[in-house]
Amino acid sequence: MPINEHFELLEAVEPTVERLLAEHQARRVPWYFHDMIPWELGRNFKKEPWDESQCTINERARTSLVLNLLTEDNLPYYHSALERHLPESSVWREWNGLWTAEEGQHAIAIRSYLLTSRNCDPVELEDDRMATMQVGYQPNWQHPAELLAYTSAQELATRVSHRNAGKITEDEVAFELMRQIASDENHHFMFYKGVMAAMLKDSPAVALEGIYKVMLNFQMPGIGIPGFLRRSIDIAKAGVYNLRIHHDRVLMPLIEQWGIASMEGLSARASEIQDKLMELPAQIMAKAERFEARFADKPKAQAAF
Repeated sequence: MPINEHFELLEAVEPTVERLLAEHQARRVPWYFHDMIPWELGRNFKKEPWDESQCTINERARTSLVLNLLTEDNLPYYHSALERHLPESSVWREWNGLWTAEEGQHAIAIRSYLLTSRNCDPVELEDDRMATMQVGYQPNWQHPAELLAYTSAQELATRVSHRNAGKITEDEVAFELMRQIASDENHHFMFYKGVMAAMLKDSPAVALEGIYKVMLNFQMPGIGIPGFLRRSIDIAKAGVYNLRIHHDRVLMPLIEQWGIASMEGLSARASEIQDKLMELPAQIMAKAERFEARFADKPKAQAAF
């Protein structure tokens, strides 16, 4: 798709972007993480070095919170990626700035909780942050449809992951904090999902291809985190995020909410991609079942939001 067509498509959906931005600003209630952190638990790490015995939540919960935090730490790269692919018009720039500011609070909040409650090794956490941000995140999106398909799926996936991570901590403060962060991610998801829906209406073939390319090999943006594979397996076994959850809570809801199965009047190419998209859920579920059989771990029950 030529560059000029990229911008034509983005310009075509700008009225939808303006509406969704206004709805987001009216819907989201500002919150302040400093009201949620138990600062009274804080102690001097130099005078009282960290030891794992000081932790108050289970190991898989700690792994989940740290992995989610390190993913959030890469925010500068996400902002830059959106900036490269979106026009410099005021509405897109305004959204990217607002989204970045809201996302930035998440990393500050999770880190404040982990350090104050001593539920992480502070040296390891900082070393992992440095390593993660030096690797960065450089997605290979070819056109805006891929960008917006990815952000739609990623925000929904992050909402689910944050919420489930909070649940397994069995800690009231962590639960409420991650619930609040998950709520933010849901607001962001509604924005990106709505923009993608407008693209599907304006340019169905381009939008469907973008969705298919993203969903075929979807990965969370934390693959540069040290020990990512081991940590991701741990949270998968804990029922925080795994292939079955991805199928049930991300892929299927997006297919249904975008109405992909019922789209009509498509070109031959668009119909072909539509068929491929409708075959994806079965492929993902087959992978999920193989993972569960390999690790002999039954998936945890997932409560609805």
